Amino acid sequence: MRILGLAGWSGAGKTTLLKGLIPELIGRGFRVSTIKHAHHAFDVDHPGKDSWRHREAGATEVLVASGARWALMHELRGEAEPELPALLDRLSPVDFVLIEGFKRTMHPKIEVYRAANDKPFLHPGDPSIVAIASDTAITGVAVPVFGLDDFKAIADLVVVRAVEADHISG
Repeated sequence: MRILGLAGWSGAGKTTLLKGLIPELIGRGFRVSTIKHAHHAFDVDHPGKDSWRHREAGATEVLVASGARWALMHELRGEAEPELPALLDRLSPVDFVLIEGFKRTMHPKIEVYRAANDKPFLHPGDPSIVAIASDTAITGVAVPVFGLDDFKAIADLVVVRAVEADHISG
């Protein structure tokens, strides 16, 4: 599995970029999974549902399955938040795992930057940033810069990086 993250401040356009990049890679015949880091308590379950009641009763894990999908919920119950490698180990093998968030974790990532957010760039202090996707022209940086909606060119970068990595390791 090859991983590539999208990192940036809230409101920069990470999810929108992922929504365009995923079908572009799938259209090229690749299998894609994602990991999304949530910065706050979140829940995919709802009070009153049987699975919610199982968790409230104390179950550490609840797996909900149907003919369309399955989902595993794991309650940390005081355990430390899992780090990215542990989460990656839980995924089925695919060609690419695209990671939204985890901006402080060292893994290859594209910085997603929106000028209107008026936030500082991440790339000067993060050597793991391999490109920038932005809504404004950026010059004088050592990494490629793409438009926020240039899904084709960003997918090209993802594929080229994978081919280069395979060439080096193979």
